[in-house]
Amino acid sequence: MAWTRVYTEAEPQRINRWLAQAGVCSRREAEALIAAGRLSIDGARVGDPGRKIAPGETLTLEDAASGPDAAPISVVVNKPVGIVSAQPEGRQVPAARLLTRGTLWGADGVGVPAGERLAPLGRLDMDSRGLLLLSQDGVLAKAVIGPDSRVDKQYVVQVSGPLDDRRIARLRHGLRLDGRALKPARVVRIAGQRLDVTLWEGRNRQIRRMCEAVGLDVVDLLRVRIGPLQLADLPEGRWRPLDPDERSALVRAATPGR
Repeated sequence: MAWTRVYTEAEPQRINRWLAQAGVCSRREAEALIAAGRLSIDGARVGDPGRKIAPGETLTLEDAASGPDAAPISVVVNKPVGIVSAQPEGRQVPAARLLTRGTLWGADGVGVPAGERLAPLGRLDMDSRGLLLLSQDGVLAKAVIGPDSRVDKQYVVQVSGPLDDRRIARLRHGLRLDGRALKPARVVRIAGQRLDVTLWEGRNRQIRRMCEAVGLDVVDLLRVRIGPLQLADLPEGRWRPLDPDERSALVRAATPGR
């Protein structure tokens, strides 16, 4: 199953910018989807990250499966600090480079997706760590980062600065980023300077910018959950395949009550 949408704006626009404005994914994630060969316009594969879409053209996010026995690859990674989620710049190391036989965890007989281009479904910035989902599955991408997705993401955040009830209340509701109001967030103080934060959207560096807006600095940011998918005991720097039951649970979580 593929996700499609007709471009209805008056002027042509870069695909990555349009998808970011529509809330489908970040610009970096859109570039990763293009690099993975996942996007097409009116049936023609998009290969240029700078490609613009024109009024009336149809953008399609496709599954990677190319035959009845083919299955799109999805993996779960515990990303360390210093690794980028998607397209690297300069000497940056992308998370896909962690996918080796030596870092595979607890899955005997699984092949390493060498040469496969996997897009991040919910990016983690280079200074953050924890649960990262890499995939070439269009249906799963729509479920996790699509504009209508209801999949939440949970983080454990260590902050520095004056942390009080007033600042926590502002983090929960009332902040704006890039001129737009943020959706309400669940923010609970765990102990000391540690917060449990759950988001229902994924703006660029959102938690760091939220904290900065209330006078706090993020010291450590760990993502522990994406919808029903838990980081659990996956060691840092290791990866494993996403199993079919986990995929089904994520797709179901995108549209509760369906």
